[in-house]
Amino acid sequence: MRSRLADHVYYGWIVALSCFVAAGVMFGTTYSFSVFFDSLRSGFDVSPARVSLVFGVQTFAIYVGAALLGGALDRFGPRRTMAAGALVLGVGLYGTSLSDSYPSLLLTYGLVTGVGMGCLYLVAYAVVPHWFHRRRGAATGLASAGLGVGLLVIAPSAAELVARSGWRVTFQTLAVALTAVSLLAAAFLADTPEAVGADRSHEFPETSDTAGGDDDAPEGRPVERSATDGGTSSTNGRSARETVRSLPFVLVVLGWTFIYAPLYVLVNHVVPFAANVGAEWAGVLALSVVGLATSAARLGIGVGADRLGRVRVFVGSSSLMGLSLLALPFARGPFVLLGVTACFGVGYGGNGALLSPLVADLFGADQLGTLYGIVSLAFAVAGLLASPLASVGYQSLGSYLPVFLVTGVVGLVGAACVEAAGRLRGVL
Repeated sequence: MRSRLADHVYYGWIVALSCFVAAGVMFGTTYSFSVFFDSLRSGFDVSPARVSLVFGVQTFAIYVGAALLGGALDRFGPRRTMAAGALVLGVGLYGTSLSDSYPSLLLTYGLVTGVGMGCLYLVAYAVVPHWFHRRRGAATGLASAGLGVGLLVIAPSAAELVARSGWRVTFQTLAVALTAVSLLAAAFLADTPEAVGADRSHEFPETSDTAGGDDDAPEGRPVERSATDGGTSSTNGRSARETVRSLPFVLVVLGWTFIYAPLYVLVNHVVPFAANVGAEWAGVLALSVVGLATSAARLGIGVGADRLGRVRVFVGSSSLMGLSLLALPFARGPFVLLGVTACFGVGYGGNGALLSPLVADLFGADQLGTLYGIVSLAFAVAGLLASPLASVGYQSLGSYLPVFLVTGVVGLVGAACVEAAGRLRGVL
């Protein structure tokens, strides 16, 4: 089946669609946490802070798991990694439905599902750059657009199931459905273009016998072939350890940590902020607006970034996220609030479409699973610290104004860090 598909279409697009499913399942599941919040609080008779801790553990497990499993992706390939992630996620969700104590909830819904989603996250973001070069931004934009679609499909479906059948049955249903969908998508993945006989000459003209010059070089740099393509290492001979210790890499990790702090603050605090200004309905709707805006942006901005420069567009999109947080405390009307969150969604979609292309363009596609997994530790730090610190700030100051302003400035500092890394690597 896969080889026949490769005869009719460049198989990289099939891979991108499989990664679209991985992103949709992973983000749709984790961002549906709020759907179960009240049910888990009453079901286990715990405080809101302890329920929030489950989400913190899950977020930490996703991105620390991705860092630890990056080498496994490089070694075992995307098919096995995605299949393993689907099975672990299913076990975690089903185990959650059987949990009878808070520690078991932390283990199943926090740790186990987090590890499963970490596998899916790696596949969703770190696989596509191996298949594309000329249209890398467009392809990763397609794959990452699964985030918004998953958010729009899984969260409302879970909410309806909880209302009708309760949270335990909902987790069981999600376990079966999401595992099946993920395994089906994994079946269409291919570990290498050679495995399906895919012709990569349109994406990597330097592999063609007639190719010449550097017309397809990213960001104006010469194309650097990876060792798996029969060329030199795409990291210019550097080992992964040397790359991780370099200043540009450190700046990217710091940049991502600061850039995505606004994401976790907005997702977890926009509803109570809207309630404070008498428009709670707009806060709830704002989450869907972010999902729609980010999906549309990932499809459109990824294509434009291939022409304008992927690092440059990443920095601009990240700056828009920070500026949106600066504007958020002044969005007193419901429609202004929705407009600000739509702008945030566009910024989030723009840089979200370019996460793995950024790493590949700055540090090479060789060992991308390992490097991307390590950079993703930034999400674990931001996810663990940003929202709780925002809560402490609000409780201490009694206002979201300073909280959002500080968070917005932090986001802009993160964008500046990535820009500095790009300049040091000579791509800006």
